[in-house]
Amino acid sequence: MRRTTAVVLALVLLQGCSPSATPPPATPQPALAASPAIPGAEGGLGTASPAPSTAGPCTIFPADNVWHADVSKLPVSRDSAAWVASIGAAAHAHPDFGTTFGIPITNVPAGQAKVQVTFEYAGESDPGPYPIPRNARVEGGANAGGDRHVIVQDTAACKAYELYAASVQPDGSWKAGSGAVYDLRGNALRKSGWTSADAAGLPILPGLPRAEEAAAGRIDHAIRFTAPKTRKSFVWPARHAASDATDAALPPMGARFRLKASVDIAKYPPQARAVAQALKTYGAILADNGSPWYFTGAEDPKWSNTQLDALKALKGSDFEAVDSSLLMVDPNSARCRAG
Repeated sequence: MRRTTAVVLALVLLQGCSPSATPPPATPQPALAASPAIPGAEGGLGTASPAPSTAGPCTIFPADNVWHADVSKLPVSRDSAAWVASIGAAAHAHPDFGTTFGIPITNVPAGQAKVQVTFEYAGESDPGPYPIPRNARVEGGANAGGDRHVIVQDTAACKAYELYAASVQPDGSWKAGSGAVYDLRGNALRKSGWTSADAAGLPILPGLPRAEEAAAGRIDHAIRFTAPKTRKSFVWPARHAASDATDAALPPMGARFRLKASVDIAKYPPQARAVAQALKTYGAILADNGSPWYFTGAEDPKWSNTQLDALKALKGSDFEAVDSSLLMVDPNSARCRAG
């Protein structure tokens, strides 16, 4: 028993969150036993994290947030082979973003007027008003079908506003399936069991690779991705399941995967290499049902579709699931254990 504990602690010490933003607190945290799923605690929004700081620049969540966690040395999950097989070991990866596709981000100025939003799933949505302009960019375009996500980033307030199935109304208000508001300086998770603008109940913004990150040569966060079938379960940091299937061979929402260290990405063009390196270091978080190994990013004309196409050489067998529960400090907080 002591030997097992020592191994787990050693692995945890090798891991942690990105040091690129404000460093996490130095206070040691007690060891937590790994757990395959989150208990159904009803903590509410913001109850698991201390009040976020209002000082300093607005980053997309603190450095000690789970989206910024380095998972390159976490142990492989015992369910990895089954989960990879269920998604598709031979299926090729697909960068579901580029110059004219992906999920667009609308940045709004300080004092942007707030408007009412009517939700289909109001019981699991954060109430408005939201600072969403009439011309906010919609995933797929104004007349698109599909998920129609709207992501608004208010850097002055350091908040993100996210909608699913969003449509602007003639009076400038919006209708949406669901919506969520995130304080980008905090680590609060949604209530256990709550959806968000994403099936897993997670924020979308922190999982989107952006062209400016690739240009700088470093993407310092996990990437959102989809799988064809998921289980009726979710693991930290996810908060919601979107399936009736109970087959243990299917991955739960929130499952974290990484690109294997053995995969050679040295000859990839710069943008593809930046994304692939992020997949090795920070991994990918299963956030929705969809096509196998579809990795979501921000729509931006600064992407090169030709460069990103190099990622299509990756296959499911190049990935492995990891046990990210070792990073968990509190099941109701996105704060992760410091390395």
